[in-house]
Amino acid sequence: MPEGLDRMDLKILRLLQADGRMGNAEIAKRVNTSAATCHRRIQRLFDEGYVRGVRAQVAPEKVGRGSLVMVGVVLDRSTPESFAAFEAAARAMPMVLDCHLVAGDFDYFLKIRVSDMADFNRLHSATLIALPGVRQTRTFFVMKEVVDNAPLDI
Repeated sequence: MPEGLDRMDLKILRLLQADGRMGNAEIAKRVNTSAATCHRRIQRLFDEGYVRGVRAQVAPEKVGRGSLVMVGVVLDRSTPESFAAFEAAARAMPMVLDCHLVAGDFDYFLKIRVSDMADFNRLHSATLIALPGVRQTRTFFVMKEVVDNAPLDI
């Protein structure tokens, strides 16, 4: 069991992961405690950083972002300055869902949502290859999303 959490905390976290809209009264009922106690626990989980936030999961295909693309990026230099410049530029790109510094053949992996291949082509030629320090990119178009944004197994 993670340090600082008991069974009730873990149960609350599982319930919030399953349905972030679940109300305090329903959570309290499911963990068999009072609404006041449940509220205090949930507030502590937020205050101590166990829960970063709660948001809706929008269906990408419903809002014109049905194509998922993974992009491996290699930078021309491996310096703290080049990493910082690239990361700042990646954070500023609204279509980048995830950006991860990785070990191996690439320096970063980007997870990007676009409407279609032509949309990605425009993004790639106008923006991605112009990011600070980019030497090379390799693109992977996702054919099928088998598991995406699954809840943590806690």
